[in-house]
Amino acid sequence: MDTTKTLAPTAAETDAAGEQAAPDTAAATTAAEGAAPADGAAEPAVEAAAATETPAAAEAGAAGDEDAEFDEDAADGEDSGHGSGVGAAATSIVAAGLGLVALSGSWVSRVIAERQTLIGQIESVNATTAKEKIAALYGDAWHMTALVNGVLSTLALLLAAFVLARPAFGTPGRVLPVWVRSVSWAAVALGVLGVLVFGLMYFDLLVALPTAAQ
Repeated sequence: MDTTKTLAPTAAETDAAGEQAAPDTAAATTAAEGAAPADGAAEPAVEAAAATETPAAAEAGAAGDEDAEFDEDAADGEDSGHGSGVGAAATSIVAAGLGLVALSGSWVSRVIAERQTLIGQIESVNATTAKEKIAALYGDAWHMTALVNGVLSTLALLLAAFVLARPAFGTPGRVLPVWVRSVSWAAVALGVLGVLVFGLMYFDLLVALPTAAQ
């Protein structure tokens, strides 16, 4: 009697425990099923992130290539600018030298003047007046000296003007070094002065030919 009473409650408790365990198992299964879509949803998210990162990486690579090309172009521009800068510097020095030589008297003008003096001596034999003799012996030689030196001054002026005007028609933003511009402007001044002086000398306005009494 006592044993039966003791065993009966135990079986009932076992059934009740089984009924309680069944809902817990179902809840765990439902939770697992609910978690599965979350894991599945993570994969599209990773793929979307990869798809988002891929264009960005491609753009970064393209930007790197463009930067490399820009650096190469800049290097080429610097090389070409350096080459043209050397040419401009040399031209400005030549222009200043020509202007200075023209004002001080060149060897070419002296040789041509001496030749013209010899021609004048030959022609003076046939000269009938003192004015013609002076012009043949001295005037023509002086005019040839002024003409040659005036041509040199004009050439110096044109070269200097070319150097100063070159950046305006060349690479945008390109600026000549200060010393090149200074030498070019000095050549311009010498050229203008030479053209003015020798022009006046050629037309006998600065220094007139001497005259002799008839």
